[in-house]
Amino acid sequence: MAATILPDLGAEILIPVCAVVGIVFSLIQWLLVSKVRLSPGETSAPANNGKAGYTECLIDEEESINDQCVVLKCAEIQNAISEGATSFLFTEYQYVGIFMAAFAVLIFLFLGSVEGFSTKSQPCTYDQTKTCKPALATAVFSTVSFLLGGITSVVSGFLGMKIATYANARTTLEARKGVGKAFIVAFRSGAVMGFLLAANGLLVLYIAINLFKIYYGEDWGGLFESITGYGLGGSSMALFGRVGGGIYTKAADVGADLVGKVERNIPEDDPRNPAVIADNVGDNVGDIAGMGSDLFGSYAESSCAALVVASISSFGINHELTAMLYPLIVSSVGILVCLITTLFATDFFEIKAVKEIEPALKKQLIISTVFMTVGIAAVTFISVPSSFTIFNFGTQKVVKNWQLFLCVAVGLWAGLIIGFVTEYYTSNAYSPVQDVADSCRTGAATNVIFGLALGYKSVIIPIFAIAVSIFVSFSFAAMYGIAVAALGMLSTIATGLAIDAYGPISDNAGGIAEMAGMSHRIRERTDALDAAGNTTAAIGKGFAIGSAALVSLALFGAFVSRANIVIVDVLTPKVFIGLIVGAMLPYWFSAMTMKSVGSAALKMVEEVRRQFNTIPGLMEGTAKPDYATCVKISTDASIKEMIPPGALVMLTPLVVGIFFGVETLSGVLAGSLVSGVQIAISASNTGGAWDNAKKYIEAGASDHARSLGPKGSDPHKAAVIGDTIGDPLKDTSGPSLNILIKLMAVESLVFAPFFATHGGLLFKIFG
Repeated sequence: MAATILPDLGAEILIPVCAVVGIVFSLIQWLLVSKVRLSPGETSAPANNGKAGYTECLIDEEESINDQCVVLKCAEIQNAISEGATSFLFTEYQYVGIFMAAFAVLIFLFLGSVEGFSTKSQPCTYDQTKTCKPALATAVFSTVSFLLGGITSVVSGFLGMKIATYANARTTLEARKGVGKAFIVAFRSGAVMGFLLAANGLLVLYIAINLFKIYYGEDWGGLFESITGYGLGGSSMALFGRVGGGIYTKAADVGADLVGKVERNIPEDDPRNPAVIADNVGDNVGDIAGMGSDLFGSYAESSCAALVVASISSFGINHELTAMLYPLIVSSVGILVCLITTLFATDFFEIKAVKEIEPALKKQLIISTVFMTVGIAAVTFISVPSSFTIFNFGTQKVVKNWQLFLCVAVGLWAGLIIGFVTEYYTSNAYSPVQDVADSCRTGAATNVIFGLALGYKSVIIPIFAIAVSIFVSFSFAAMYGIAVAALGMLSTIATGLAIDAYGPISDNAGGIAEMAGMSHRIRERTDALDAAGNTTAAIGKGFAIGSAALVSLALFGAFVSRANIVIVDVLTPKVFIGLIVGAMLPYWFSAMTMKSVGSAALKMVEEVRRQFNTIPGLMEGTAKPDYATCVKISTDASIKEMIPPGALVMLTPLVVGIFFGVETLSGVLAGSLVSGVQIAISASNTGGAWDNAKKYIEAGASDHARSLGPKGSDPHKAAVIGDTIGDPLKDTSGPSLNILIKLMAVESLVFAPFFATHGGLLFKIFG
């Protein structure tokens, strides 16, 4: 086998340096955002300097006079949102911490019992002539990496939420100077989260590999098998973050919309609405903290899947360190590419008009994909031998480095295609959403029918894109090809997350503008930022779902190899029963999450109605609503309701593996992957389309939209009902499903040695 051009030392320097560059860049962006002052004492100087420039900024006369008052009000609202989000996440993490400790003990006991807690070295799984470290070591190190992954995921989500709540009011204040300034603050804040998460995930994984190597030495198979716990920890935290945050945000949103907009006919984010703070808190805990943990989980798992397969291929057998670390090198280059891409949005080009916002965000995706293609080509040719072998279900398949490049590139471009198809179906600039808006003329029922049809139709092209990338990458480099295709899709994660976090920050900024009583013009600017953010959030969900499909397939391949299954035969009853039950699981999971949102929203609606009916002067604006009660309803409901769906996902692989064995479990994994991806895409896009159909009518930007409006008209009320139905679909069930399919696969992989040794009890007893 040929050597790599990049020496081992080069790889060992490149990875941590890129990660540190990412962290430093995010801190610089944070410093730039913090220059927008939020306390009047500090604002006085810039305000005076800016007085002359205020005329160009189209500031209403009375606003510049009451400048201090507006700044104080924004700071106060921001504080309330930040406190609500922090207290919710702390409560959630207490429950999740108990679960993590219990599950860590399970991992240790199950994996340690594979060889009866023996400390003697054993023959290797894939090469019986060599001796490897005992199963007890795998148990200990898998437990440690599980805890590491979980903690990194929690920290990623928490930091993202802190940055978002720090930036929301600053975006509102910058909107007084024009839409371009506000866009830069929102986008920079998103970039802080994107780069912190990508760099932290990479750095922690790299450090863990090097520390584990001290013990494992030459046993790379054992080393990378125990690293898979990192992916499991990341995704199990993401599941609770996504489900808990999703229930929180949608209970508040549905409650605020149904009573405020439909019954009381007051605007969105009106300060008289008791659920308005809970709604804005929800954007941060669901869309920011949940999304951050989710994409971190995908990233960790695709890296782990690639490393596991590589460790039993020529890279691992011949101890070629640079080639072995190829997945991490791709991610390192991704950070550098995203850094350059971000500068295009914040420094190279300035946004001057509302219509430039969405194209600027889309350009981010295109620029990062084009640059990344060049980056992948370069690193593939310097860090991988020209020819090598990849483990392919018992045999070694010869692969060329250009084939590996194509595997990563096909994943990267499939991600872009999925992103743009999602945008076409969820943006109100195109006919699908305009048709949904038009159907509101005849009421809510036709709106729901059109929206559902749109969601089902939007599945077609993404599934073909995923299918093509699976076929190409598997044909070239077996399961390793699929793992690196998933990594390719996630290689621009820093830009993807920046775009994704931008949405909720803009949404919050609009809410703060409304609550602080700022002028209509400023609300229009924040609405324009928010509408673009809605579409980009849908693109982010498309990426997350597409990468989840590839990641779980790669993990599935690693599981099948590790569990010593020679072939998965669908025609055997053991596998087929697993397949059909696995396909049902996403429906069961969606039912649980939808019902949770429904019951939490019911409590919220009752509370909001009670306050409107019993607090004198609330509708007139002379009395203040009780925001804290609504925040408490959302918090209590989401903590209580996130446990059953979480338990379903975490316990299924354990129950199936222990009682029915690895063949049935392989069927369950395949079934849940195939049905979960379809439901996730259609649910996310249906909800996104309904939301933007409502915004299309509200904005009244075209003759067609004006014929359906204004706010409060019958078509607008029908659109609000559609949006309310779509809320749990696009922000709770849909995004959580991609975690379901990944998490079950990575959990099965971690427990594979135990299932292969002790699993299938029922078939052993009755067989």
